[in-house]
Amino acid sequence: MTRERSLHRLLFCVGLVATCCGSGYARWLEIRDVKVRQEPTELGGPKIVIEYDLEAGDLSAAKPAYVFLRYSKDFGETWQLLAPDYLQGNGFGMVERPGHKEVVWWGLGQTGVVDLGQVEVQVRGVAMARIPAGDFAMKSLPGAGRDESKKGRPSSDLPLYYMARYETTIGMYTDYLNEVGGEGAGWNRRMSRTDRCGIVQNSDHTYGVAEGREDYPVTYVSWYDAMAFLRWCGLRLPTEPEWEKALRGGFYLDGDKAKGQANPMPERIFPWGDEAPDANGVYRCNFDGDGDGFEYTAPVGSFGAFASPYGVEDLAGNVAEWTLDWYTTSYHVGLDGFRLVRGGSWMAVPEACDAVTGATQFPLKESSIMGFRGVKGPQP
Repeated sequence: MTRERSLHRLLFCVGLVATCCGSGYARWLEIRDVKVRQEPTELGGPKIVIEYDLEAGDLSAAKPAYVFLRYSKDFGETWQLLAPDYLQGNGFGMVERPGHKEVVWWGLGQTGVVDLGQVEVQVRGVAMARIPAGDFAMKSLPGAGRDESKKGRPSSDLPLYYMARYETTIGMYTDYLNEVGGEGAGWNRRMSRTDRCGIVQNSDHTYGVAEGREDYPVTYVSWYDAMAFLRWCGLRLPTEPEWEKALRGGFYLDGDKAKGQANPMPERIFPWGDEAPDANGVYRCNFDGDGDGFEYTAPVGSFGAFASPYGVEDLAGNVAEWTLDWYTTSYHVGLDGFRLVRGGSWMAVPEACDAVTGATQFPLKESSIMGFRGVKGPQP
């Protein structure tokens, strides 16, 4: 017999396009008509079929949704990322079109699941931008030029990868905390500041979001916090070259294989070009002062008209973003390598919101000016 049930906890989450006009910001979205059923197979034992309707009309090959699944086999007590190797269908990984999706989960017995009645599944996704393979005009130095362990400049010829179009939001991070946070891992008391973050820890060690703060970028996250969240998603932090290419664009925006769309400004200073962030009284990102409309951080996507050539938003200003890269000096021998943050922040002067300016930070640092976004691609 085929069993079917709807799971009220099965969610799909994806970022919406946002502009400085405030017509809606990135947020988690619920999927419609979710169904999960178990079916027998002739050779491989039972399989689970997960169906849902994805309602995000702006998806495309250039701007897909990264969809990932997590499951619990103990009524929601503990959760695990469902490895893509177990899955088939059109509803996980990079999803390029909205509509009805079906995912088949194979190898059920190998995951220790005996009874589907014990299983809960969550499906989430992140709005991504496709960064085609190819070379770009890399201007930054590794480790901001301070890294004694790297003698040369890394390659600027990068393989295909995908980058989150928006910085990780408070709402997204709170969902993560409520699944894995337990006694407070990944959370600190400064996050409860509603002017600069807005995640509150409840007496039962669950977490809530201060009113109206869901779409602001999460702050006060260490490099380790960012890494843990992205592992939860099946993503990782961008390298410095990946971050810089997402801002400038490659020499060919459709990649070096096609070479059909030359980048008109491959050495651009900012995501939108070379104009200063406040040139001619037009504010193109969130930086020091409140002239741009925000005293501290801004909701992600607030300056959508000034995105990068690939549609990645807020690479300039708002929060400085952790990268994967580290550096070492003789002064720091024996210590964990400092990490690099890029992109400027709401406290930065306009000139520091450019493509190459970066700061070195101890990975335990938790600051109101630092956040992060994810990448999906080959391991560097």
